[in-house]
Amino acid sequence: MFLDYRAAKPLAAVLLFVSFPASGTQNSDPVRTESGLVSGTGSDVLVFKGIPYAAAPVGDLRWKASQPPPHWSGVREASEFGAPCPQPVVLKMPEQSEDCLTLNVWTPTKRSSGKLPVIVSIHGGGFIGGWSGMPVYDGTGLARQGVVYVSMNYRLGVLGFLAHSDLSKESRYGTSGNYGLLDQIAALQWIQRNIATFGGDPKRVTIFGESAGGSAVCLLLASPLAKGLFQGAIAESAQGLYLPISHRDRSWFGDPSAEQMGQRVGADAASLRALTAAELLKRLSSDSGMPKNMDFQPIVDGHVLPDDPAAIYDSGKASRIPVIAGTNSDDGFALILFTPVNTVAEYRAYLQRRFRDAAAKAFDLYPASSDSEARKATRQILTDANFLYGTRSMLLALSRANKAVYWYDFTRFDDLSRKLGAPGAIHGAEIRYVFGDLSLSLFAGTPFQSLGEPTSDETDRTIAKAMNGAWVQFAKTGRPNGKGLPIWPALTPENLQYLEYGDELHVGRRLRDQQMTFFAEYFGRLRSEKEKTSR
Repeated sequence: MFLDYRAAKPLAAVLLFVSFPASGTQNSDPVRTESGLVSGTGSDVLVFKGIPYAAAPVGDLRWKASQPPPHWSGVREASEFGAPCPQPVVLKMPEQSEDCLTLNVWTPTKRSSGKLPVIVSIHGGGFIGGWSGMPVYDGTGLARQGVVYVSMNYRLGVLGFLAHSDLSKESRYGTSGNYGLLDQIAALQWIQRNIATFGGDPKRVTIFGESAGGSAVCLLLASPLAKGLFQGAIAESAQGLYLPISHRDRSWFGDPSAEQMGQRVGADAASLRALTAAELLKRLSSDSGMPKNMDFQPIVDGHVLPDDPAAIYDSGKASRIPVIAGTNSDDGFALILFTPVNTVAEYRAYLQRRFRDAAAKAFDLYPASSDSEARKATRQILTDANFLYGTRSMLLALSRANKAVYWYDFTRFDDLSRKLGAPGAIHGAEIRYVFGDLSLSLFAGTPFQSLGEPTSDETDRTIAKAMNGAWVQFAKTGRPNGKGLPIWPALTPENLQYLEYGDELHVGRRLRDQQMTFFAEYFGRLRSEKEKTSR
């Protein structure tokens, strides 16, 4: 699977929220889209919410590629976010619906005569949860800096990534799965056709996302269907890059094909389409040996993803555009709750399951002589194997033919991480710095809400100014460097340099090089033997 859930499962709930941004203060003049007129709300920033970019994927359209959006007469009031796509109910959210393929646009009211760069957000949530209406994705602050900001919904879990032989037979391309990625591509196509009427420049589109959103960014870089739809890409804490991925109709890495897994859910597509979304999710939550909703992830389908993304990067076939990517020092926070290790013995057993004949080497690189060290070492190896290794490998491959590749390492041990007793910057900690809103709490509405609101100091404000400024500058120019920002050199194959966002902002080189060499050798061997290797 693309996201390595055999080793650990994601904490999708961490980035789900229950509070919502306030509406704007006044209605806008109508803006024309290809489907009809829309009106938004706002004052210095206009917000247009819940605009359909594709038809509702219901009935016969369930598990089909995104279709053109409906037309409407009159003016559509775009004042409410569209419904979240169906997903397991973890926290309080608005009512879910399969009619969920909508996007939201933030645009400044004061701008020059020229078109503005566009930043497109792809939400996280492990490809099984999340929603573009979460406060963490509010684009007001970014729009005030002279960009048009867009966020989108896309199909999730079994509704977004089911592969099945019946569905492949229906397809003109003879394939199935990856509907969630096709939704993202459809949203980007809508942006190309419509964003100019909102003041955006379709020739200056940057996509970015965190966690599964970052993984999606990296997959779109590898997809031939997405080429030309964006001119810049930012991936924050992308998970699973360069790890084993499932194939639609082949048994890779000793795992069943994605179609075989789909047939365990239902023998035929007609009976599966007869189920409601709630019934389908309930079926996948049982303990009857049925695949789980989180088992349905992006796959190599021969169409959206023609090959293993690692092979696409290494062969130089990925899009050659400016790229920023990086990770957090404790991204393993997203996985550790599902990889319980409390003793040295449990740690050794985990390494044996995960790395088999390379377990002893892994222990040498991540040693532990006590139970507390074992827990810390587990977090570090989860961070390095599932996040850092893939990000570094992708950037290194891209840099061989691309001089605008930038690597960061986020290490700021902030208030959120400290309250959790984490050893470093937890998964998602960088988001409030990127958006320039240090009041943002990752834990609002989660079981961690009792930890209280985050605090910040002058160091946090310096980091936020630097990260937010670099992201906006990158969207405007294709480079994260500019007046008042730290110097950020590009990564090259000869000089693996990165910018550290920590207590100090400085350039480092060859981050955790010895450990990265180990993962490259181990996972590289698995990829070269994928059809006969069992994990």
